[in-house]
Amino acid sequence: MRKLERIIVALNAWALIVMLSAMALVVGANVALRYLTAHSLPWADEAARYLMIWMTFGGAGLALRVGGHVAITNLHDVFPTPGQRLLRGAIVLALLGFFVFMVWVGWTYAQRMQYQVTPAMRLPFFYVYLAMPVGFGLLILHLLMIAKPFIMAGDYKGLKGDAAQGETLPGGANG
Repeated sequence: MRKLERIIVALNAWALIVMLSAMALVVGANVALRYLTAHSLPWADEAARYLMIWMTFGGAGLALRVGGHVAITNLHDVFPTPGQRLLRGAIVLALLGFFVFMVWVGWTYAQRMQYQVTPAMRLPFFYVYLAMPVGFGLLILHLLMIAKPFIMAGDYKGLKGDAAQGETLPGGANG
């Protein structure tokens, strides 16, 4: 199971690296063309925008995994250890419910947008809006992978913990 988890995390990280690289190449090429030839790629801004949307939703699960989202711990710190565990369990259940709801909302919205196309690339908006259910699906996956250590000890299955066992993320990043 741990091997599957490492594979999922690595694939998620590599997908983000590929999207960021593609965005940098498209924007860089567009800037170079604009200054060298006085012409630009008509689809570059649109492609960069949609890649940014996909990176945002795709990276949210990795940020959740390492505790990178905003957290307010005032209430949590007031409770004794058993109360803290109950509160963290309630938080995980609430997040899970919200994420499932957002997968449904995102899928519904993506289906509604399937017949409209983007202005420059003529890509069906379905693929743009598909980032939402895919991203929230990844959030569910990452939440389930960190739920037990988070509920029991308030720990995240951070990337540093993985690196301590000789594992690294693509590109050598360890958190």
